[in-house]
Amino acid sequence: MKRAKTGRYITISTVGEKVKAFVPDALPPNPLLEISGELQDLLDKALLALGRLDSISMLLPDTSLFLYMYVRKEAVLSSQIEGTQSSLSDLLLFEIDAAPGVPLDDVQEVSNYVAAMEHGLKRIREGFPFSVRLIKEIHSVLLSKGRGSDRIPGQFRKTQNWIGGTRPGNALFVPPPPNEVAQCMSDLERFIHNKPQKTSALIKSALLHAQFETIHPFLDGNGRVGRLLITLLLCAEGVLKEPMLYPSLFFKANREQYYNLLQAIRTEGDWEKWIEFFADAVRETAESAVKAANQLMQVADEDRKKIRSIGRAASSALRVHQALLQKPVISIPKACQLSGLWTTTVTTVMKQLEKLGIVKEITGARRNRLYSYISYMKILNKGTE
Repeated sequence: MKRAKTGRYITISTVGEKVKAFVPDALPPNPLLEISGELQDLLDKALLALGRLDSISMLLPDTSLFLYMYVRKEAVLSSQIEGTQSSLSDLLLFEIDAAPGVPLDDVQEVSNYVAAMEHGLKRIREGFPFSVRLIKEIHSVLLSKGRGSDRIPGQFRKTQNWIGGTRPGNALFVPPPPNEVAQCMSDLERFIHNKPQKTSALIKSALLHAQFETIHPFLDGNGRVGRLLITLLLCAEGVLKEPMLYPSLFFKANREQYYNLLQAIRTEGDWEKWIEFFADAVRETAESAVKAANQLMQVADEDRKKIRSIGRAASSALRVHQALLQKPVISIPKACQLSGLWTTTVTTVMKQLEKLGIVKEITGARRNRLYSYISYMKILNKGTE
């Protein structure tokens, strides 16, 4: 269904020119969403895929190993949409204080995203409400270091921003004026808390993301915060126990359509088309994550079998292998710390694992060497290269 409008325009003067800024109506959409049989089918498939993803988190031998990587994968993908060059390998190198192959600011940005996601989850698990205050806290962590740290982290913007174009006059879209932002966000918080009516979790996360991007309440980091809120809301609403969804992979692959559909909500009131796209994104991403988790478990099992075939040294090698599952890019000292083995033992084991084709030394240096768990990283890197 097409709505005549989903908000109002206010003429403002900014950067020396008059432009029309868009102030969205409070959610839920009015008239209410028209959920056709076809759209309902897409939503059901997405929920089914989320259910499978959630249940795999209970089947995994050690969920924390997978979570560690999944959160980082979403961080890399979400930041790449904003133009950073950092890969998953770069982030892992950065986390062990080794020099990544891209500008440091790019990797810092991705690292901040991981911290922001972890902060949000911790607060929700402590019983803190999903609120404007939480969103501000998440933003504050996201922009705490590196690029953007001078763009008032954790505070709504006091100046006008715009999306696309070199100035407000030729922008693709001009969000609400600064004096309207607090009210827009307060309305969004009411919607999250099912006022004036209850909205199912999946539709709620779709509407929340789009509305947040339209309000664009911060000077920087809106896209990343908006994408982070999707997984966070699904965890808060109990659809997912763990943040194992990385929707940014789908948004990155369909970037133009993603932006066009967000714009169509503002210009034509077409919420239904956006929800279709969103349901597809969730289903495809959840299915990919289940497939990747199964592949990772299979790789770990196959490699354990290879290790058991080496005889006496197998028990030490299995302990190093367990360390590699936690840190698929690892230094000798870190492997010693995680496995509880001596340096000489770990060094010998790494040589054996190299011969078996399980790890690869990636620095080419004689000292401070780093090893990458080849097949594991290949699966995890998919879509982030």
